[in-house]
Amino acid sequence: MHVDASTLSPAETYRLLVGSVVPRPIAWVTSGVDVVNLAPFSSFTWVSQHPAMLGFTVNRRADRRKDTVLNIEEVGEFVVNIAGDDLLPALHASSEFLDRSESEAERLGLALAPSSHVRVPRLRDVPVAMECRYHSTNVFSPTGGEFVVGTVVAWHIADEVVSDGRIDTDKLRPLGRLAGPRYTSLGTITELPPVPGG
Repeated sequence: MHVDASTLSPAETYRLLVGSVVPRPIAWVTSGVDVVNLAPFSSFTWVSQHPAMLGFTVNRRADRRKDTVLNIEEVGEFVVNIAGDDLLPALHASSEFLDRSESEAERLGLALAPSSHVRVPRLRDVPVAMECRYHSTNVFSPTGGEFVVGTVVAWHIADEVVSDGRIDTDKLRPLGRLAGPRYTSLGTITELPPVPGG
């Protein structure tokens, strides 16, 4: 099968991207101060090592920008929470569209905790949370998503997922996103010796 990308609609392009780029880590983002918005984003990565910077894509709704982007640009801060696989039902449910005056965290009964460097609270019961200060929003096309970048100013890491000073992936049990409403947890992990000079 050969597909000419120039012939695809935005929806068709999206379907091929989410089926090709898998599995994807999930940024579970808290934003806002008075009303705490919570939403998952599976186009997520780190974009700089030092300073530590994270980026994630927020696709537009048909009629407007999403609350997450509006909150982040307004407040200048957000938190990226990393869910363990035990939080999958809540993570999936938090993608439901709510009015900006409603909190997904509150609706789902998810406990919040104060952050140490930013005003936006973090999720209390996730194994990793990264407090971020807003850096920029990059828009690549009128129909595509907005790529939001922030600088990590603090980590909150559950003691039980740390081994020898590192985050232990086996203990973290992070979730990954596949195409559609499909997720994956860790499967077999294969560790190879380092490549010389790599």
